[in-house]
Amino acid sequence: MTSPIKIKAQIERITYNNEENGYTVARVKIFGERRLITVVGNIVSPTPGEIIEMEGDWDNHHQYGEQFRIKACKTSVPATVYGIKKYLGSGLIKGIGPVMAERIVKNFKEKTLEIIEQDIESLTKVEGIASKRIKMIKKAWEDQKDIRDLMIFLQSHRVSSGYAVKIFKRYGNAAINIVQENPYRLAADIFGIGFVIADNIAEKLGIAKDSEIRATAGILYVLNKTAEEGNVYYPYPLLLEKCKSVLEISTDNIISALGNLTLNKQIIVEDINEDKDWTENNKAVYLAKYHICETASAFRIKNFIHSQKSLFDIDADKAVEQIQNRLKIKLATKQKEAVKSAVKNKVLVITGGPGTGKTTIINAIVKIFLQKNAKILLAAPTGRAAKRMSETTGYPASTIHRLLDFNMTDKNFRHNLQNPLKCDLLIIDEASMIDVILMHHLLKALPQNAVFILVGDINQLPSVGPGNVLKDIIDSIAVSVVELKEIFRQAQQSSIIVNAHRINQGLSPFYANDSPDTDFYFIEKEDPEEVLKIIIDLASNRITKRFGFDPIEDIQVLTPMHKGIVGAENLNKELRSVLNPNSSSISVGFKTFAENDKVMQITNNYDKKVYNGDIGKIITIDKEEQKVVICFDSNNIQFSFSDLDEIIHAYAVSVHKSQGSEYPAVIIPVLTQHYILLQRNLLYTAITRGKKLVIVVGAKKAMAIGINNDKVKKRYTLFKKRLQN
Repeated sequence: MTSPIKIKAQIERITYNNEENGYTVARVKIFGERRLITVVGNIVSPTPGEIIEMEGDWDNHHQYGEQFRIKACKTSVPATVYGIKKYLGSGLIKGIGPVMAERIVKNFKEKTLEIIEQDIESLTKVEGIASKRIKMIKKAWEDQKDIRDLMIFLQSHRVSSGYAVKIFKRYGNAAINIVQENPYRLAADIFGIGFVIADNIAEKLGIAKDSEIRATAGILYVLNKTAEEGNVYYPYPLLLEKCKSVLEISTDNIISALGNLTLNKQIIVEDINEDKDWTENNKAVYLAKYHICETASAFRIKNFIHSQKSLFDIDADKAVEQIQNRLKIKLATKQKEAVKSAVKNKVLVITGGPGTGKTTIINAIVKIFLQKNAKILLAAPTGRAAKRMSETTGYPASTIHRLLDFNMTDKNFRHNLQNPLKCDLLIIDEASMIDVILMHHLLKALPQNAVFILVGDINQLPSVGPGNVLKDIIDSIAVSVVELKEIFRQAQQSSIIVNAHRINQGLSPFYANDSPDTDFYFIEKEDPEEVLKIIIDLASNRITKRFGFDPIEDIQVLTPMHKGIVGAENLNKELRSVLNPNSSSISVGFKTFAENDKVMQITNNYDKKVYNGDIGKIITIDKEEQKVVICFDSNNIQFSFSDLDEIIHAYAVSVHKSQGSEYPAVIIPVLTQHYILLQRNLLYTAITRGKKLVIVVGAKKAMAIGINNDKVKKRYTLFKKRLQN
């Protein structure tokens, strides 16, 4: 057997690098030769300019020609002026880009890295470097050395080196020790690292499969996964089965770990047996935070209903008459009932589909309370919904998160029981989106003497977060509810609204493609590749030409799925290549971002005040500072490259992520391959996102599958029961 060939070379450029496994394709210059060669294999965080010592074999690839396949390698910092310049200018050190790297190396030549390491103050001799930049470079230089050690440690345990920056930010120099001691902390502390990755590390570190630390982490993982599916609690027997399947350990191990989690108050186990039908293990298992949120929310709503009535003495009949005259409108019977209920009750729910007059009622209620000089607050779960609320009422509205005002110091909302909101009336729109956690914080901040009105459409998809809050409140019959069903004449002229209601009733929509006045089109295609082509043509060409909508600002593709040819991931890739092909870009993990890209935030970032589902546009990318500026709703927010795992492209988004938003034009692929997710409330939600134009592309059979499937997946919650008891 021949021994491996040894080569020493300098990295010239990185053709491809997969952060998940370190697999790299690079062009390198062999010492003593002029030619460049291609090397392929695992290199931890390769950087242009680095010296690389490799062991491996030559290979002749049928497409790419001669390559050196790496079996083992180690990297070191460069020694030549050319190598140092390339190394520093690669973006490795925040604050040093290619231009600054050239200036520094011109001053210090081969001693450049030695100067940065031992006498960094000497960099002030370089034009453009003052004390502030020296501090930045010094910190970045020290951090990158520690991060490089962490990257090598993670790579040795087959964990993406892309997580290194986030782990280092969280734990600092103690990162390796913390991960070695308890790798499961990563799953709880680092966005993007779940139990499965942490479990892989634990296995490599020799942590036993049936250890207490693994069992408790696994139970928390399973409970968090069930919460992601919308459940506030999970039944005890089902939890045992899921945990056994995931952890592959004995029931005794799981029960023991459940006991410890209960003692540590990380979970709450509640007996939900009823006397008439007693079952031994009929218990609800909650993550502690969800139990607190559910029980406290139910208590506060009941307490609130029976507390002091509104401070305002308003004659309901007279108020309705006056507001009709003032707004020059005639309210329908149910609308009048809603307005009267708003002045009589402490808590009110107004529910109904599009075109049933919810906005008119909000407007009327606001005007009535303003006449009494009431302090009014309007809010909605998303920025778009809040903006729409403000435009239709002429009164300022904000997102619920901004209304409650998150405080980064103590990691909580500023408005709470001790510091309630200052208002006499609080109206929340798109209330079907509110999960049990947000409702808990909202009720904590609600002043005792205020009127609280929830407005929403319970036929839409339930909240992305756990719970079914609006539906549970309505079904409990604990609060006053007004349901609007009548579609008003003006709304009847919209095929979007008419078809949305037909779908909600289990009927097929009207297809009137030939009508010049229609705002709802159906393009029948069954082949996914053809559907993809049509969507790209519609978004980039046809809709703009026919209706004048901006392809990025006004047109939104909504899809039931993430994967597949017409799933969100592939649609984003294809649409981006057509709608934003030439902008300056960066690669972060598997994602490439460019200036002018349409993007979405996928987790709540209270520090930046950007929230899950917010859509923005990339304004600038600074490779030297390793920062990206994204505009969300007229606010420019700065992200470091390591924060971009919170961002995805948004040329196409899932229907779930579109909740609470309206778009001038919507394109929806509906195919039989989506059958697992095709439900009536999903189609209804998707279609009601379109304000002026909806185009469905797909198969009528798939539409029929979705319309006929009105079985909503059960969510485990006791909120309704708590409100009734």
